[in-house]
Amino acid sequence: MSNERTPRRGVLLIVASPSGAGKTSLCRRLMADHGGLELSVSMTTRAIRPGEVADRDYHFVSPEEFQRLIDADAFLEWADVHGARYGSPRGPIDRALAEGRDVLFDIDWQGAAQIASKCPQDAVRVFILPPSLEELRRRLVTRSQDAPEVIERRIRNAKGEIEHCRAFDYVFVNDDFDRSYAELAHIYHAERSRTFRNTWVDGYRAALLAEAV
Repeated sequence: MSNERTPRRGVLLIVASPSGAGKTSLCRRLMADHGGLELSVSMTTRAIRPGEVADRDYHFVSPEEFQRLIDADAFLEWADVHGARYGSPRGPIDRALAEGRDVLFDIDWQGAAQIASKCPQDAVRVFILPPSLEELRRRLVTRSQDAPEVIERRIRNAKGEIEHCRAFDYVFVNDDFDRSYAELAHIYHAERSRTFRNTWVDGYRAALLAEAV
């Protein structure tokens, strides 16, 4: 990717799925393999947790500052979650797009809908489905991060999330990690090649047409 032609406009790659469908693992590998892809850092009103680093894991702000940014329409998306607020600041994303940098969002379907409504051309939405709800339950149990009642709640919530998959641009089933990763990478590469994002094309075309033959 270091030899790409410029200038170009960046891509907002939005990946959503029910908890346990493999979204985060797929996104981590995509970022590891593509140095030009940046993870969007959310802003939150909750307190910083042990081991977290401000402005790397989250931008930590006061509730008053968060509300001020809401009033100024400074978020691409935001939501109230378990007594705290989380949002994606618009300024850094707009700058990344204009500079030809690609941004990855690992969020839920509601956040994806908000971003797509504000950035209809830039946003590319991908929804990852599990092979079955039983397999989803098995994965959640295997990773040993949640109590049994939390796992059952996640399974119930998964049905509500899956209902919205048809609103996405791309959908695939994560029944094989390597195959699913290839699918996600192909989507990303294809969207990077969209003509309207590659603003260098007009100058390059003009130079080709001006060549003597």
